[in-house]
Amino acid sequence: MCLRVKFIDGTSGEVQLQRFLESPQVNGTVFEPLRDPNVFRQVDVQLGAVVWPSGADLAPDSMYDAIHARGHWVVGEEP
Repeated sequence: MCLRVKFIDGTSGEVQLQRFLESPQVNGTVFEPLRDPNVFRQVDVQLGAVVWPSGADLAPDSMYDAIHARGHWVVGEEP
């Protein structure tokens, strides 16, 4: 599962969540419901952050830094 994002300064890229969502560390967290594609599609942007109704959100600074440097961010992977 992935997202295409574009920041206000024009920086754009892909956020890859598949490996993170498949990992056991997600079990029992607010990210676990995102394994369901119907829930994943409920993504929204609020106050500059990518969020889901489950309470899951992604750190916008980490996302921007990775995409600016590499054109993509693999969530859960070391920079």
